[in-house]
Amino acid sequence: MRVLAVDPGLTRCGVGVVDGVPGRKLSLVEVGVIRTPSGDPTPKRLVAVEDEMRQWFSRHRPEAVAIERVFADTNVSTVMGTAQVTGIVMIMAERLGLPVTLHTPTEVKAAVSGNGRADKAQVTTMVTRLLGLDTPPKPADAADALALAICHVWRGGTQSRLEEARLEVLARTGSRGSGIPRRVPPGAVPPVQRLRAATTQPARTGQTARPHPGAQPR
Repeated sequence: MRVLAVDPGLTRCGVGVVDGVPGRKLSLVEVGVIRTPSGDPTPKRLVAVEDEMRQWFSRHRPEAVAIERVFADTNVSTVMGTAQVTGIVMIMAERLGLPVTLHTPTEVKAAVSGNGRADKAQVTTMVTRLLGLDTPPKPADAADALALAICHVWRGGTQSRLEEARLEVLARTGSRGSGIPRRVPPGAVPPVQRLRAATTQPARTGQTARPHPGAQPR
């Protein structure tokens, strides 16, 4: 599976492409950072990001797209720029029919280093080791994008296959339903048990139970 991962940002946008499947060695395809001048108007900067992202999609033809989830921050302008870039990438992926998955920074850190609170240095070290790189990827935005791609291969890859299998079952069964038993709500009695209880429940007081036809007297 080829994953294009984006660590969104308006000034620096990390982009990484990784090939791999869960349980096997990963390989780096390309990594880089899209930069836009902070003095340019925001619309111009967004167009510049879109133009470069279009080249990444065209050059590598990914099978899935992973984006770091945006969180609120004290710097409103930074959050706005990050959200705007995220929207651009999501639109481009959707137009190409590619699945998009958002991963939180904690998920990425835990997947790559085993510690959801790992610092950037630890994450970069693990990315370098997992991809078999001679030197650590720089700047940090590039390393973050690669960590995001690794996380998606190991976590999102399995989820994508499960979703594809579910959709395939639905497509085959059509209006007949998926054939998968409906989940029983917590605390509810399964239908089979309710049926058994109804058939074995003793007759109420004042009523005589009718013997089943053909039953032998005791």
